[in-house]
Formats: sequence, structure tokens, C-alpha cells
Amino acid sequence: MGVMTSTETPLDEKAIIAAAEQALSDIAAIRAEVGKVIFGQEQVVENTLIAVLSGGHALLVGVPGLAKTKLVTTLGAVLGLDANRIQFTPDLMPSDILGTEVMDQDETGRRSFRFVKGPVFAQLLMADEINRASPRTQSALLQSMQEYHITVAGQRYDLPAPFHVLATQNPLEQEGTYPLPEAQLDRFLLQVDVLYPDLAAERQILLETTGISEAKPRGVINAPRLQEIQSLIRQMPVSDSVVDAILSLVRSARPGQGNTLTDRHVAWGPGPRAGQALMLCARARALYEGRLAPSIDDVHALAEPVLEHRMALAFAARAEGMSVRDVIQGLVKQARG
Repeated sequence: MGVMTSTETPLDEKAIIAAAEQALSDIAAIRAEVGKVIFGQEQVVENTLIAVLSGGHALLVGVPGLAKTKLVTTLGAVLGLDANRIQFTPDLMPSDILGTEVMDQDETGRRSFRFVKGPVFAQLLMADEINRASPRTQSALLQSMQEYHITVAGQRYDLPAPFHVLATQNPLEQEGTYPLPEAQLDRFLLQVDVLYPDLAAERQILLETTGISEAKPRGVINAPRLQEIQSLIRQMPVSDSVVDAILSLVRSARPGQGNTLTDRHVAWGPGPRAGQALMLCARARALYEGRLAPSIDDVHALAEPVLEHRMALAFAARAEGMSVRDVIQGLVKQARG
């Protein structure tokens, strides 16, 4: 989760409304600019931007060739963030991500170590095919996502602020992949499923991307402005009814809480981070959709991206061909009554 610095003072209600209205117009401009380059995939763009606006990291899951990388480079340009990309491979080492100590020698022959920063020192880091790297290398990245600093040879180095990781993962159970452990998946605020484009979007992709010139995104905001919006989102009031909807949804997804659908199909359910993610993302989604306050609909719309990677099916449910998404859709249906 992002952290608020101690220098920020909470705004009063009037100031929050004024700041939120300014954020609404910035976010609308960001949406429009991304839409010039990424066609269709509105849900993917929305959920990825919600994760970044909420100050978190996102895991993009989809088959190769669905413009996941293009989305990340586009977001970097539009949000004015310094972006890097790491292609994960089985032989990638933690030092390839974090950086390494090199030995220098000056004119007098004195030797000293100097730290050369790795690609993790970026504001927006694209971790491509994260499940191809060894668990040791994955954990080097995931630790930096949690702690916002790294330690090399006993020395601490703070990462830039803001710091966001957008990781991609192919859903295909291919040879030579290492699935991310549950505790590490929990560090992603949202899981964003990237599906094939619909016919109209695919037609537009064909026409727009095979000519001589392609649309280039321009910057709409910069890093300090993004941090202001992230701080504002943490200060937006959330009504008791929305808080109750978050708690009842998250708790209904845990076995042993009296929900028969969950008890029958779920092996383990989401922890408290799921509720924190819903609290942040519901506010960000409201702004993204042009509203000043989150609603119960925001909670239900975010149920899949927030819960999907934080729970696992029981063996019998998997054998029946069920998916976690089926269970979450059933729980949202129950909640809607």
C-alpha cells in the first residue's frame, strides 16, 4: 500500500470536494489520452489506472500479444513517470533487478565499491512474464514492492516515489514457469485479466497500427501531481453502507463464515488486505467514473480484480471445472440480493 508522508495535513470537506473536482478533470484527460493509443480494453485500462491511482501494484494476466506492454509504456508517458522494463527469464538473477556493487580503482590505486542501480529504480516498472523467473528472483522484486527500498551488501537504498510495479503473467500453464506464492500475490492491489479484444476494437487495431505513423501518447500529469491525487483518494470519505458492503463481501469469501457457496467451493479466502484494497480502489473508481463518492456498486464491480488472486478453490470445485471468478460472481449476486 502507498504511504502518506507526515507533512501532509488532512483536507477539510470543502477542500476535498474542490481537490476532487480538479482530480476528476485530470483523470478524464488521462483516460482520453490513453484511449488514443489503446483501443477497446476499457476495463483493463480502468482497472490498471485504478491500481496506480490507489498507489498500488497490478498483475496483468493474459495471453501474449494483447498490448499489455504497450499499455504500461503508454501509462508511463501519460502519467509523466520514469518507466523501466524487465523481461523475466529463468536465468535472471536478483542483482539484475536490484543492481550490483562494482569495484572502482582511482589514480592512486585505492579500491572502493560503488553501487550501480538496477532497473528497479524507476517510478513505473514493467515486470514482463514475472512467472518465468526463479522464486528467488521473484522475491527480490516482491520485497521491493512491499518495502519501497532495497538492501544490497547491508546498505539501504530507497526507491523513487511514486513506485508502481505492473507485472504481466501468461495464464498458460507452460513449461518452465514458477507460479507466484499466495503471500506474494497478495502484494498486488489488483489482478487485471486481459481478454481478447472485441471485433470492433480488433478492426481498429488492424487499421491504426499497420500504417506509417502510429499515435504517440503525450504527458497529461507528472509524478508530484499523481502523488497529490493518491493522497486525495486516501482522504475521500466513505459512507458506512459502503464500508459494510466491503466487510460483508470479503468475509463472505472466507470458508467457515456461514456462506454455503464459499464453504462448498473455497479452500482459503481473502485476508484483511482485500478489504483495504476495496476501500482504496472504490474511491479511485468513483473518481475514474466521474463521481465524488464511492458507492456499493463500486465495491461489487471491483470484487473480481481484488479477490481473484487472494483466494483458492477447493479440490472438488476445481475438479468440477469451476473457477474463482465463478465463485466471486456468485457472492456478488448474493450481495446484490
